[in-house]
Amino acid sequence: MAAVAPVPERLVADVMSAPVVTAGAGETIAVAAGRMAEHRVGSVVVTDSQLRPIGILTERDMIRLAAAGADPTATKVSEWMTTDPDVVAPDVTARDAFARLAEHGYRHIPVVRDATLVGIVSMRDLMRVAVVQPAGAHAHEVPRGLEGVVVAETTIGDVRGQEGFYHYRQYSAVDLARTRPIEDVWQLMVDGALPTTLEARAAFAAEIAALRTIPDAVRGELGSIARAGVEWVPLDALRSAVSLVAQTLGFRPSLDVDHATLRANAMQICAVVPTLVGALWRLRSGDEPIEPRGDLGYAANYLYMMQGEVPAPEHAAAVEKYLISTIDHGFNASTFTARVITSTGADLGAAVVGAIGALSGPLHGGAPSRALDMLEAIGTPERAEPWLREAVERGDRLMGFGHRVYKTDDPRSLLLRDVARELGGARQEFAELVEAKAVEVLSELKPGRKLYTNVEFYAGVVLDTCAVPRGLFTPTFASSRVIGWCAHVLEQAAANRLIRPSCDYVGPPPPAPVPAPL
Repeated sequence: MAAVAPVPERLVADVMSAPVVTAGAGETIAVAAGRMAEHRVGSVVVTDSQLRPIGILTERDMIRLAAAGADPTATKVSEWMTTDPDVVAPDVTARDAFARLAEHGYRHIPVVRDATLVGIVSMRDLMRVAVVQPAGAHAHEVPRGLEGVVVAETTIGDVRGQEGFYHYRQYSAVDLARTRPIEDVWQLMVDGALPTTLEARAAFAAEIAALRTIPDAVRGELGSIARAGVEWVPLDALRSAVSLVAQTLGFRPSLDVDHATLRANAMQICAVVPTLVGALWRLRSGDEPIEPRGDLGYAANYLYMMQGEVPAPEHAAAVEKYLISTIDHGFNASTFTARVITSTGADLGAAVVGAIGALSGPLHGGAPSRALDMLEAIGTPERAEPWLREAVERGDRLMGFGHRVYKTDDPRSLLLRDVARELGGARQEFAELVEAKAVEVLSELKPGRKLYTNVEFYAGVVLDTCAVPRGLFTPTFASSRVIGWCAHVLEQAAANRLIRPSCDYVGPPPPAPVPAPL
């Protein structure tokens, strides 16, 4: 057999973009932002008169500037740029450049030769190298769990863990939760834009209301689903019910239907999931399901169908903020699962059922109830410090602390802390005390390792205060996340390509002779 010639390593010079979009330190942010928009780039390199990079200004800086309320027409680039940016030479391998970007959390790095700017390379450029490499060649070592690996492009949203920010489309998810009803955000996710008139908002809400009712053929089977199993797991029951809805309504493979049909499937599933959760819970408890009401909003209806009473307005508002904050969160495991299933051409119901299955895993969906269990195990303020210290010294995980992506405060936790404060009560006060003590203990015993509360910590406090049963915490999460899943299903189907990654075989060398028959 002829020897296979080794594949040469790709260099930064092979993948960098040139010429580079630049700005002067004395120019205004507005001018630099206009240049970025004109050239459709995510950053500008700030150079001196000799074309030496002295700074870099990115979309992240623009977001920080907007959040600070600064006037871009009167603010200089020098005030917001990152000074003395890291640079890379054009003869560095793409593998090494990727490692540097990944290590520091950068998205762009200027390329210089003899101190002069000659190009810029981005994480996207380097990921394209991985795509075009021949079989058997690797531009870099793929990390376990695909952490940091870009697998697709999306317009739905993103998570920026280094700065504690996430967004739906172009809007801050936290700002949407504070200012918009969930129906508006639902329309943003599915149709790509917020309603611009009260009439448009009402029309979308009416579309949802008409789809909340459980199909008759499914209703008759819910009792069996609710009573199945000695130990009842609500999320498993929801998975079965969603599958039955999709089968009953005749969902067809996404490959065989147009966008309008797939969108209709998505709206049906998103609208009926809260009704299914409430009905299954009540049937398991020995009560009759409660029909949705057309005069109640999404969160109020959800609590009403669960509890049998119209909720207090402050409870409906609090749960609605929680639901909006959990609609989408990047390419998490369940969202990725939904897109992989859709990429096969399967129907939307199959994608949602698969996503629920991924969410059921303790390492993904988590459980706000576990954070509540920890608070109850601590019990009293005076026990907080010694309890937490003993837990950290044993190496136990503090429930509700830490996140795979966020390296600073989880913005969802900050939102829900405010929501908990608005609701008030002893539980909220105790949770804040435990949070403060945990930060102190971690700073002392784990110096250099900063852990912050995640969405689970205050979500449990909010949901418990609003009388959501602990067994329904994760199904409640699913009742909003299904909107995000379906938005990703629609996006995947619109420009589909089968997701079929490769793997590294690390077993015994083949081909080995097959042992003689026994």
